[in-house]
Amino acid sequence: MEMTVQQQSTRRERWAWYLYDFGNSAYAAVVLLAVYSAYFQGAVVGGAAGSRLWGIAVGIAMLTVAVTAPVLGTIADFSGSKKRFLLFYTTMAVLFCGLLFFVQKGDWFIGMLFFILAEIGYRSSQVFYNALLPEIASRDEMPKISGNGWAIGSVGGIVCLLIVLVPIVLTGDTPSNTLVVRLSLVFTAVFFAISAIPAFLWIKERAQPQQLPPGETYLSIAWKRLRRTFGEVRSFREFIKFMIAFLIYNDGILMILDFGAILGAVLFGMEQQELIIFMIIVQIASVAGAYLFGLLANDFSGKRSLIFSLLLTIVPVIWLYFTHSRLAFYIIGGIAGFALTGVQSVSRTLVGMFSPPGKSAEFYGFFAVTGRTSSFIGPTIFGLLAAWATKQFELQGQVAEMAEQSGHRIALFSIVAFLLAGLALLLFVNERKGRAAARAVSEDATSEE
Repeated sequence: MEMTVQQQSTRRERWAWYLYDFGNSAYAAVVLLAVYSAYFQGAVVGGAAGSRLWGIAVGIAMLTVAVTAPVLGTIADFSGSKKRFLLFYTTMAVLFCGLLFFVQKGDWFIGMLFFILAEIGYRSSQVFYNALLPEIASRDEMPKISGNGWAIGSVGGIVCLLIVLVPIVLTGDTPSNTLVVRLSLVFTAVFFAISAIPAFLWIKERAQPQQLPPGETYLSIAWKRLRRTFGEVRSFREFIKFMIAFLIYNDGILMILDFGAILGAVLFGMEQQELIIFMIIVQIASVAGAYLFGLLANDFSGKRSLIFSLLLTIVPVIWLYFTHSRLAFYIIGGIAGFALTGVQSVSRTLVGMFSPPGKSAEFYGFFAVTGRTSSFIGPTIFGLLAAWATKQFELQGQVAEMAEQSGHRIALFSIVAFLLAGLALLLFVNERKGRAAARAVSEDATSEE
């Protein structure tokens, strides 16, 4: 039974779950947000082509996870192997994050290849990390524990960024600065690996592995279970409606995250150390956002908290189009960090609430495939739109730097469009019915026992 399992979780297990987020958020902060994205766009490639290739790299990684996540999530549920999949993909993320050290000016191919592989590991590991949430928290505890995970994860991003900031600032514009930037990627890989260790040592996976029927393989079982889940879609109508909304608005969220540092460098001419300071501000605001939105979702409702956080996310994106002030960009980063973390944390919580017992990894697999499917399109659209608009402004006679800035400002409207469309669809989700559908499956399973 669900509560019997959840009551067995310990404080140490929860802290191990939090610490994993502590490390994996450091990867996101350094690789995606502050250091490698700007380094790849500016130093490795340069110009609008850097934004275009970065968008393509993100899209390839997202598409790969979209194809594999639901199948592997189903296999993990059936075989009781969420932690084993988590270990494999964490190792993959750590290894290729460290290998980014070897990417230098002009190395666009290995720069994309190593990043894509690291990103596949990072995004796939989140499927199985998230799927452990229902095993360490009851449904009533999920909003708070999910929010705590995001908050502590954001602290990990802050700590890692502060550590790598010092040598980057000290080396400034010297030739050794590039070496320090590359070394920061190795440090981040080690930071992630060490933070993840408690999860593998302390978290107990309670799902019992099932025996393969004669003549079946894990892959054939996965396909059969997925087909059955699709066939049962009527019972999880609110979950499907929520996934459609998430499909859209999450694209806007990831476009902000994937291009945040690039926007700072292009629109405001920020150097590496300024971008790191900016991302530290974002991460600090994220701590408060994760904690407060976790409380809101717990005391009111997940849907209402999500609507508020999405509306709050749209404000800084629109403001960014109009402002030319670096100070304003720092304030925008704080607001965005506060709101974005709320969107991500509450979204994860709602999936847990809508998931029937014994299908958490399967549902989080759908959660991953939904987000990654549109995310293949979003970052690619932003990169291509920025490059296309830049070209148009150049044809109108603007100098290259001004044209690049104007092109990226135009691309901001694609983010707003995704956020608004997803928000509109979210209004049709009935949270109460979604929870009731999951409880009904739980009660049916209990009565069969």
